[in-house]
Amino acid sequence: MKTAFLDRELSQLAFNRRVMAQAEDATIPVLERLRYLCIVSSNLDEFFEVRVASLLAAASVDGDLATHPTLAATLERVSNECHELVRRQYEIFNTAVLPEMKAQGINIVRHSQRNDAQRAWVKAYFDREVRPLLTPIGLDPAHPFPQVVNKSLNFIVALSGKDAFGRGTAIAIVKAPRVLPRVIRLPDNLSKDGGVSFVLLSSVIHAHISELFAGRDVMAYSQFRVTRDSDLWVDEDEVKNLRQALKGELQGRQYGRSVRIEVAKNCPPELSQFLLDQFGLDQSRLYRVDGPVNMVRLNEIVEQARRPELRFPAFMPGVLAKTVNNDIFATIRKHDILLHHPFQSFQTVIDFIRSAALDPAVVAIKQTVYRTGMNSDLMEALIAAARSGKEVTVVVELMARFDEEANINWADKLEQAGAQVVYGVVGLKTHAKIALVIRREEGGLRYYAHLGTGNYHPTTTKFYTDFGMLTCQPELGRDVNEVFMHLTSLTKPQRMNHIWLAPFTLQEQLIKAIRNEAKIAKAGRPGRIIAKINALTDEPVIRALYAASKDGVKIDLVVRGACTLMPGVPGLSENIRVRSIIGRFLEHSRIYYFRNDLAHDVMLASADWMNRNLLRRIEVAFPVLDRGLKRRVIAEGLTPYLKDNSNAWELDEHGHYHRRKPRGKVKPYSAQQHLMESLGTPADLAGD
Repeated sequence: MKTAFLDRELSQLAFNRRVMAQAEDATIPVLERLRYLCIVSSNLDEFFEVRVASLLAAASVDGDLATHPTLAATLERVSNECHELVRRQYEIFNTAVLPEMKAQGINIVRHSQRNDAQRAWVKAYFDREVRPLLTPIGLDPAHPFPQVVNKSLNFIVALSGKDAFGRGTAIAIVKAPRVLPRVIRLPDNLSKDGGVSFVLLSSVIHAHISELFAGRDVMAYSQFRVTRDSDLWVDEDEVKNLRQALKGELQGRQYGRSVRIEVAKNCPPELSQFLLDQFGLDQSRLYRVDGPVNMVRLNEIVEQARRPELRFPAFMPGVLAKTVNNDIFATIRKHDILLHHPFQSFQTVIDFIRSAALDPAVVAIKQTVYRTGMNSDLMEALIAAARSGKEVTVVVELMARFDEEANINWADKLEQAGAQVVYGVVGLKTHAKIALVIRREEGGLRYYAHLGTGNYHPTTTKFYTDFGMLTCQPELGRDVNEVFMHLTSLTKPQRMNHIWLAPFTLQEQLIKAIRNEAKIAKAGRPGRIIAKINALTDEPVIRALYAASKDGVKIDLVVRGACTLMPGVPGLSENIRVRSIIGRFLEHSRIYYFRNDLAHDVMLASADWMNRNLLRRIEVAFPVLDRGLKRRVIAEGLTPYLKDNSNAWELDEHGHYHRRKPRGKVKPYSAQQHLMESLGTPADLAGD
């Protein structure tokens, strides 16, 4: 065997294959199928902006691809898979999703399909809303190829004849204004049989593009979109103010190195080659698509169609049972609280921070912020706490990819309110999800902590599966406070009672726990490991798992995305099974389970088993100490996912995923559906 690891990039792309399979599933409501196709587009955008960009950057450090045959081979494999994935994505869109949408009365009306009334309305819309904002640019020495913003909609136009000055400028570029909606709903009286009809901005401009070039003939044209390297880079050792440096970098992100061009399927070869030359790319970076070049924008149809029967049934998360005298701190003193999102409401966490902000007995609040969004009740509560004179410390991760701007804005507001804002540790992203409330009570100060596997983000908490725990166990509280002391003072953290902290001890403790199961198995007792994570690519951890498998440890891994471990290989990993769950919600929780001679150790964590998480980030893994809550984590976070036969995909040793399906008289079982039914609010109590 040449290698004991699967290809990371291809594994990541295989995840998108599994997401795309949801769009093929005729049992899923059609607007949700459309949304899955949009998710694939969004994922691919980020894949090119980050992964492909980093591979190209690595090759350009001291030469080009010709001097890096391994990188060149990787990029060729990735390119082939991406082209096939995109081809299949648009095939599903055109042959399955669009026809089903039409059958349900939802139409995306192309110019050739519009009746006279619809054409007249589109013409009026173009003249009123679009044309005044367009600025066609005819290319000549005085009008060079314009700067094109990352992922923006543009058009390339080939013209005949001469311009107003008697010159034969043959190419023009038209940028679609970013302020205009990409999806436009036609008036209801222009739709047939009570349905809804939409036109795309690209189609509106296509239909009237010749009007922008009076006296010239438009010979050919195509929409196009360029994807650029979007990783931000600042020399954190040199800058004096990371926030100010990042503000400058954010403006430049829109014009990073080009890595991909998307054009319409019928774009003439001479126009696509012209674009490739302008952006310095070869033919392998060109993607011809049979539809809109930015499918992500079709998400707007899902919202604007207002057809709830064509989406997943409404779900109302369960809520925490009534607190002791409406006092969340009294409830936490009584027992730890385990929350399983989105099946249980995140509102309890918001109430925890809000109560802390309002409680005169609370003297300090500390919290990490990785992703929180532009609007956040949690952040508003922290601002209110700071304004009321409490000691508020917030560790804001400014380098959270694609959330940098939101985090900078919150950092500004928090500082203005009087909070102490720090940006973690230079060179290490702060990815831990922790909050600490310090309350003055009889007998002294008491720590109340929230530790979670997911972000403090009001939107993602409704769609990502995550665990969170509220506790006032003294040793855990001291551990959390020690993490904050480390982040703010930059001193070496003291020895922890329970928490595994990256980059210091998490990888070491994880491998130690794996080896402990191997030791138990070699002694003839059952060794058992179950983990649920988003990605598994860390080679030392994988080697430890291989060794444990050889020693007889039974290992089940639920890995949502990229996995480079090869399961089921005789003599290497025959005791390891890997599966991935793709369903209504994005699987995001990280759970590490070790049987440990019936001690049943359960750790919840912010960290995936990747080198970057274990060695280049601030991450926290924390134990569930309460026996009842341990049983809950196993019963809700692990067992259903190993039992799932509806949304599960199993990985073979060659890197191929195979969908599990119930056979014979076996009933279909979906982990997510089971958790919705067992933890959610019953429909008759959810109201409207």
